[in-house]
Amino acid sequence: MEQLSAKELRDRIAAGQTSSVEATMAVFERIRQFEPTIGAYISTCEEKALEAAADVDKRIVAGEPVGQLAGVPVAVKDNMCTTFGATTCASRILENFHAPYNATVVDKLLAADAVIVGKANMDEFAMGSSTENSGLKQTVNPWDTSRVPGGSSGGAAAAVAGGLCFAALGSDTGGSIRQPASFCGVVGLKPTYGRVSRFGLVAYGSSLDQIGPITQTLADTALVLNVIAGHDPADSTSVNEAMAAACDYLEELEEPVEKLKIAIVPEYTAGADESVQRALSDAIEVYKKLGAEITEIDMPHLDYATAAYYVIATAEASSNLARYDGVHYGHRTQSPKDYVEVYSKSRAEAFGQEVKRRIMLGTYALSSGYYDAYYLKALKVRNLIRGDFTSAFEKYDCIIMPVAPTTAFKIGEKTDDPLQMYLSDIYTIGANLAGIPGISIPCGFDEDNLPVGLQILAPAFGEEKLLRIARMFEKETDWHKRTPPIV
Repeated sequence: MEQLSAKELRDRIAAGQTSSVEATMAVFERIRQFEPTIGAYISTCEEKALEAAADVDKRIVAGEPVGQLAGVPVAVKDNMCTTFGATTCASRILENFHAPYNATVVDKLLAADAVIVGKANMDEFAMGSSTENSGLKQTVNPWDTSRVPGGSSGGAAAAVAGGLCFAALGSDTGGSIRQPASFCGVVGLKPTYGRVSRFGLVAYGSSLDQIGPITQTLADTALVLNVIAGHDPADSTSVNEAMAAACDYLEELEEPVEKLKIAIVPEYTAGADESVQRALSDAIEVYKKLGAEITEIDMPHLDYATAAYYVIATAEASSNLARYDGVHYGHRTQSPKDYVEVYSKSRAEAFGQEVKRRIMLGTYALSSGYYDAYYLKALKVRNLIRGDFTSAFEKYDCIIMPVAPTTAFKIGEKTDDPLQMYLSDIYTIGANLAGIPGISIPCGFDEDNLPVGLQILAPAFGEEKLLRIARMFEKETDWHKRTPPIV
């Protein structure tokens, strides 16, 4: 059953060919079998999931209406608030935090009758590119358990790749959906900023964060996006109701884009490994055979994206994480001498090294005397990068490039070199700075049988066309059908 896509499972449940209870039980059986090896989940909720599955089955038998994801077992990254279980952000500071409300996307999943099976592991507060920064457990890549699954949504990507759920929600601040999707050989979509509500998503970089689906196929991605997209009055950054008008991303998915014009940035992607560049070249050939026009372009300001991103993201993180003070909620130090020690010791004891590093970088960038030199300048560079994308999309339907410069690297390989780790996001952060949608789809394997992802970027609110362009490639290849040799 784990070989089925989310859409295929949904259709079989609706047709009475299987039941949600059977599917959910099969997922938990795989979790019991493989979770000790993969470590994809921080927590699971089997009893609640089986109750929800039984309710869906009962309503289907009775002929009552059900939602678009009726009976499909899914996972959510553990930085999305849920009233069931803890919401930890993979941090010791929130290890026992129970949210008083659901994130909007969680409510939308439940309204669509999805069966939530658990909360996926992640880099602490979504800060990382390998899920090695989780303060609670280690997640490995199902394709090679000596390697990382990517990050920060590594648990969600590993769960989908390993058959421990049929779809998952991740969050993407600088590539945290697309990069783990690439490393784990699955599909990962970062929607346009504002397309999906962030209400109930624990903030890292508020102007960059966006929730999106991680799935096995593009049809699954379109299905989940149908459920979670749309205006949310609880989120001031959510698109307005006119822009969020109902759109069925599945409806036009099979329609190829006529006279497709694709841009590539050869100088920018020249630093990728040979196996990654080879997979990109092969993908370009597939599109050429489909009649696409491929043009090399120059995007001069992308070279500054990594520097601008890490100034902006850490500055916003410094502000967002100031709320964890040992008083309101979360970890509190024992026997402090005074209020200063409550604050300082609580944070020192419970935050991990990477979180501390980014808070310090962000606080420095925002400090008196350095705000103009760093943060304000980074915002100006962000504007220039956004302009590069806007100019490109006036002539081209999409831009394609690698997702990451390498395939999944060994656990521990980059933990002592933060700068090398940060460069794992070099190809993905531009989309977050510009607020545009980007997707990672499987496009090949390297010599070690590790997946390679193809990144496709489209104009803001161009998800429908983006999915159609990606589907053109998926129909011509079978990379998305390969499954990892879990041991």
